[in-house]
Amino acid sequence: MLVIVKSAPDTAEGERGVKFARDMAADLILLQNGVYFAQKERLGGYCGTAYVLDEDKRLRGLKDTELEDDIRAIDYEKLTELMAESDKVVGMF
Repeated sequence: MLVIVKSAPDTAEGERGVKFARDMAADLILLQNGVYFAQKERLGGYCGTAYVLDEDKRLRGLKDTELEDDIRAIDYEKLTELMAESDKVVGMF
């Protein structure tokens, strides 16, 4: 399962999306303002695979040194591939 989070860490929607991914042991895709969750110590113990959309990260001025070490940067092509390969995709957080 993939959970897509587009809301910032300081929003109820963003927090709910990350909590849902954690509770469901789902992989997490961070895009739009959700990329801020990729910063160090923002995911609070999330142990699944987390992806960040590289273009959104770049547009917000985030540098790789600011991100958790295990965050995987992806492009739109890889995002589409991950969504197509997943059995379920949940978004709107």
